[in-house]
Amino acid sequence: MSKPVIVSGIQPTGLLHIGNYLGALKNWVDLQNSGKYDCFFFLADYHSITENYSPAEKKEQIFNLVCDYLASGLDPKKSTIFVQSQIPECTELAWIFNTLTPIGELERMTQFKDKSNKQVKNINAGLLTYPILQAADILIYHGEFVPVGQDQVQHLELAHDTVKWFNNKYATEYFKDVKPLLTETPKIMSLIESTAKMSKSAGAKHYIGIDESPEIIAQKISKAVTTPEGIKNLETIYNVFNSSMQGKFDANKMAETKKIIATGIADYFDDFRKKKMELMKDKKRVMKILEEGKAKAQPIAQKTLKEVKEIIGLI
Repeated sequence: MSKPVIVSGIQPTGLLHIGNYLGALKNWVDLQNSGKYDCFFFLADYHSITENYSPAEKKEQIFNLVCDYLASGLDPKKSTIFVQSQIPECTELAWIFNTLTPIGELERMTQFKDKSNKQVKNINAGLLTYPILQAADILIYHGEFVPVGQDQVQHLELAHDTVKWFNNKYATEYFKDVKPLLTETPKIMSLIESTAKMSKSAGAKHYIGIDESPEIIAQKISKAVTTPEGIKNLETIYNVFNSSMQGKFDANKMAETKKIIATGIADYFDDFRKKKMELMKDKKRVMKILEEGKAKAQPIAQKTLKEVKEIIGLI
């Protein structure tokens, strides 16, 4: 009996911070190692070009992210790891889904509104149709579950609706419904604005990158705000990485507590940093893993697209 399929991806847009790690990578590794699922983890490079970016940096960002995947514990023997843009069948399927999707459903998505507000000079059509490509990302591999936090559930609504629209229009049960695999993820806030979620877009001082040096981590934690909300955020971070903390959290001794937190985070990611450094030096090995991932993913995508074309009446 085949295992349920999990599909998820991260955009290659620069360094990952501890919020990204807890919300995605750590959970992916746990799901992969559970042996309960057939896992597809991709690098969402097509999604990433809907935002303002430098073409000169994109290849480096993609390579850097796959090294993050591997250094975090994703295993190409247990999961299929690949680059989104190298599977063109996915964008073909997205076009077919475009013909099923009411424009009003896209315009109401909070993701479109949020991203449009962040880049008012670049409100491109990709920002609007982003959820359609996301649905294709999942359904091309017949994904049944997508690991998300509660705040990301709306992102999957359109994939759920796409299954319904497709199956109803063509009187089929070809696609299975897509369900969120809800994960308990602690909400990590900005080090400087403790009422806002940790984010790279706010600036380097707001987040802790998972491959940053112990010195930089210590510097950033030392400058973290100690308002009531800020102390609560630091305590959340302390608790998340508790296994590496060499000392107790004491809200009355924040200078000392900050040093404990900084050292604990640096120690937690010590093995990750070493593995990533090795991977960054071995580009041939990393690219081979991506090629092998493509070789596993593409036949599945090709089969799905062929069957979909037959269902909708294309030659």
